[in-house]
Amino acid sequence: MEFDPEAIRGLILRLPVVLFALTVHEFMHGWVAHKCGDDTALHAGRLTLNPLAHLDPIGTICLMVGPIGWAKPVPVNPANFAYETRRRDEILVSGAGVAANLAMGVTAAVAMRFLAGPLAGMDRLGLALWQVLIFFSMINLFLGLFNLLPFPPLDGSHILKNLLPLNAAIRYASLARYGPFVLLAFVVGNMFLADAIGFSLLGYPALKALELLSGLDLFPA
Repeated sequence: MEFDPEAIRGLILRLPVVLFALTVHEFMHGWVAHKCGDDTALHAGRLTLNPLAHLDPIGTICLMVGPIGWAKPVPVNPANFAYETRRRDEILVSGAGVAANLAMGVTAAVAMRFLAGPLAGMDRLGLALWQVLIFFSMINLFLGLFNLLPFPPLDGSHILKNLLPLNAAIRYASLARYGPFVLLAFVVGNMFLADAIGFSLLGYPALKALELLSGLDLFPA
């Protein structure tokens, strides 16, 4: 078996980015839940930026080499939120991880506008740092967009459920058991679409957002 040095190098550069993106995502769920009155994550030892507390080995590997990935979900008990603001608090908690990933992705992309020149003058080190910035922005933008999908158990499904009128929310929640199958069908269909037309429904928006924010043509056709 032949090893591609560039592929191995890419995996090494992606690993800390993936761990950081997943860790911050889960931490923000727990932190916002804590601020809203639920200490479940705190008592479970999950209110931490230590990636080992959030790491799901299979989910991390999948995100590094495939189209999706995940960490261990932070435990949240909505019953601990104030009754009057429970639906709002669930939206805030669910949106916190998404917002964190999108904010990090946008920040890295904008930073590339100003770092392109300086990093280009640093030869191999500059190239490595440039690749890390690309990975950091793309992975975080992709994670943010992916988790906004309204398929249980993704964050987008919890946001949508709590935005719907109560009766509609109850009917929507009753369909949650089908969510993983719908999500799997979406991911598989997205993979076939990417093979057929060269880009995926989520990868393409993340890529275009990165190019727009960075002001660079990073992936010419």
